[in-house]
Amino acid sequence: MTAETLDAFWDTNTRSTLLLTRHFAHRHAATTAGSAPARPGDRTRRTRPVDETGAGRVFWMTSGQGQGPMRGEVAYAASKAALAGVTPTVAAELLELGIVLNTINPGPVNTGYLDPGTADRSLAELEAWRQATPFGRWGRPADPARLIGWLATDQGVWVAGQVLTTDGGLGLT
Repeated sequence: MTAETLDAFWDTNTRSTLLLTRHFAHRHAATTAGSAPARPGDRTRRTRPVDETGAGRVFWMTSGQGQGPMRGEVAYAASKAALAGVTPTVAAELLELGIVLNTINPGPVNTGYLDPGTADRSLAELEAWRQATPFGRWGRPADPARLIGWLATDQGVWVAGQVLTTDGGLGLT
């Protein structure tokens, strides 16, 4: 692990997420309240209850770093743990603007990184891990998307500031 590796994961996974969220919050405040904070760091206080049908939504993606060791992934796990750890703080700030934030741990969802041509681990190790999962398969993008889709509805608005795991029972193994 090097400073450069830590910086690269921080920039990609944490810093960019926080800055993009800030940008969204600024735009949301400007369009829903008529004005955004005048200066960076100024806080906007909610003057009325959150409109459940007009609440903005932000979803962060984390990883399973809180459920056990992620050997060989210190920089990655640290960058994702930062998001999970700051979720309640940022969620409280965003709720003042009528924005609901939740963080999702999707578990091992194969978005290509578990395929034979792109895996960074031995195929035998990956196959043993896959077979040990409760469903005997990797997650598919549609698996966590169902949870996120529901959270984005008016029915899901009451869930706020949570780190939610949808890992197909992997945490049970």
